[in-house]
Amino acid sequence: MPARGTAEWQGDLRSGSGTFTAGDTIHGEYSARSRFEDGPGSNPEQLIAAAHASCFAMALSNMLA
Repeated sequence: MPARGTAEWQGDLRSGSGTFTAGDTIHGEYSARSRFEDGPGSNPEQLIAAAHASCFAMALSNMLA
């Protein structure tokens, strides 16, 4: 299965908002508040961190096995 992801942003930086999808089941919303403040939603850094953590967990499990 090919990896795929999309993101869309509407509006200006301060008042705009966006949506993202990753694969078939991961999706969410993001905004300037969720990225730079403590607003509701996700941010790209959280998605990157989750991807790195997943890779690390799989590699560590493989090494321990």
